[in-house]
Amino acid sequence: MKITDLLKCVSVDVNAAAKSKDEAINHLVDLMDKQGNLKDKEVYKQGIYAREELSTTGIGEGIAIPHAQSETVVAPGLAAMVVKDGVDYQSLDGNPAQLFFMIAVPKSSGNEHLQILAMLSQMLMDNDFKEALVNAKSKETFMRIIDEKEASQKEKETQKEVAQKSFSGSYQIVAVTACPTGIAHTYMAAEALEEKAKEMNVTIKVETNGSGGTKNALTAKEISECQAVIVAADKNVEMARFAGKPVIQVKVADGINKATDLIKQALSDDAPIYQSDNTVNLKIEDSNEGVGRTIYKHLMNGVSHMLPFVIGGGILIALAFLFDDYTIDPKNFGSNTELAAFLKNAGDTAFGFMLPILSGFIAMSIADRPGLAVGFVGGALASGGGSGFLGALAAGFAAGYLLIGLRKLFDYLPDAFEGLKPVLLYPFFGILIMALGMVFIINPPVAAVNNGITNILNSMGGSSKVLLGLVLGGMMAADMGGPINKAAYVFGTASITSGNYDIMAAVMIGGMVPPLAIALATLFFKNRFTKKEQSTTVTNFIMGFSFITEGAIPFAASDPLHILPACIAGSAVAGALSMAFGCTLMAPHGGIFVIGVISNPLGYFIALSIGAIVGMILLGLLKKPIASK
Repeated sequence: MKITDLLKCVSVDVNAAAKSKDEAINHLVDLMDKQGNLKDKEVYKQGIYAREELSTTGIGEGIAIPHAQSETVVAPGLAAMVVKDGVDYQSLDGNPAQLFFMIAVPKSSGNEHLQILAMLSQMLMDNDFKEALVNAKSKETFMRIIDEKEASQKEKETQKEVAQKSFSGSYQIVAVTACPTGIAHTYMAAEALEEKAKEMNVTIKVETNGSGGTKNALTAKEISECQAVIVAADKNVEMARFAGKPVIQVKVADGINKATDLIKQALSDDAPIYQSDNTVNLKIEDSNEGVGRTIYKHLMNGVSHMLPFVIGGGILIALAFLFDDYTIDPKNFGSNTELAAFLKNAGDTAFGFMLPILSGFIAMSIADRPGLAVGFVGGALASGGGSGFLGALAAGFAAGYLLIGLRKLFDYLPDAFEGLKPVLLYPFFGILIMALGMVFIINPPVAAVNNGITNILNSMGGSSKVLLGLVLGGMMAADMGGPINKAAYVFGTASITSGNYDIMAAVMIGGMVPPLAIALATLFFKNRFTKKEQSTTVTNFIMGFSFITEGAIPFAASDPLHILPACIAGSAVAGALSMAFGCTLMAPHGGIFVIGVISNPLGYFIALSIGAIVGMILLGLLKKPIASK
């Protein structure tokens, strides 16, 4: 497909007359309608104005690209016009617009036309190309200029891909561009940043978050080795990966019009350090990562999206029991009073999304957007089929790799089927095969395993559960937010759904101990810590009581041989005592602030205190006094 497959002569006017922005839009909509792409041009026009309300599509330099994605669009298309005297289009630079391209995109369509539109957007950053179009004497000349430029642009893109694959150094700057519709501005900003960086002899890699998905994705290695990050976006992008790096965040229009200034600022060390508030900090590794790391990355993508449902829903359910009256109807405990019933219903609803979300986002991590729907269905079937958390895990990975297989299989289809793949072929065959796989392959054995684990946990005696609490508590402090910590936490949250609330209590207490132990140690063994470390005492108390294990990471990173053994021991003791005291917890987060929904809260507080004190004493014994300065 080429640009001129979307842009027909009937929709081009090289001598248009328009005196206002409204007149320009009306004329462009009329040109688009001549292609027969619109069921209702008034509805489409409303979409154009809705996009203009977000921000003007007059990007400056005499160019405007109004666009809309609408249900009334039958097929993707382009309309173009030249107003040689210019129109006040409220452009970003305040100058009149002369060259207009209007884009129409169906609500549901394939990605090939989006790639074409991305290429057009990049081409328009070339001033010579833009001037040639403005001065075209006829529609035919206008179309020919586009064809010739597109051929050279494709060659340029190929050369860029080859250069990136052969590039073995570190990029000075990495960047992300994104706009609400992901059709034009995303790619224009990327092109502007790349071209200006080339002129300035600066190495840069730009990730685009467009309607066709993420392209040129940044790797963890590239992010860690760069000097600074530029995010030119008018929508949310994944920011947690940039934690600790200098980051410049601007609107996407600045990426187009102020690329030089952004690059200079990035290299001047003036960019603020980005601080992430996401406790599940996902790292996207490069293509050479090992199998284990790849699996963990996909798993954590599912877990990070699942946790808000688990945490919010779990706390609501716990509050339902807290505010209910057991004596009214013991069999209906949790829903006896009107308030309790409301909280229980809201919590159960949130919990109901847990497994589909987990499975869906694992699949999306593997196969991008086409995997999402298939993963959701797999997770829902796991929930209803008795295989629960383990079944949803299996469904997520199965859905992701199923879509990769379907994508390769459908590559053999003629190009005419390209638009049907994302809207028909992938979801239909993916969901059908996923459903068959869940019913006949995954659910039966996984449900049996799941029931077996539940029965074993339910049958555990006191000593066995104390040992389990010891192990889980220690795991929570082993890497403080890493794979071992997350494995224990996910096991705890999954156990809630099976009614094993004592496991979650042991898990949470194990995660609370490390910051508390360090806070106590900085208070009672001051000569073991620097002045800067001593100043974190209050912060670590707050983080420990809030169940934020990551508060201990700076200490563990600076002295792992002494910090980790002490914290692991303290957390293990606390986990074991929580089990021994019969403490249970139905909320998967909250720390000391959900003490009201913990059974035997006094025992839980004693277990937490003993664990923190054990960790503190071991820190005092293991760490040597430092020389005073």
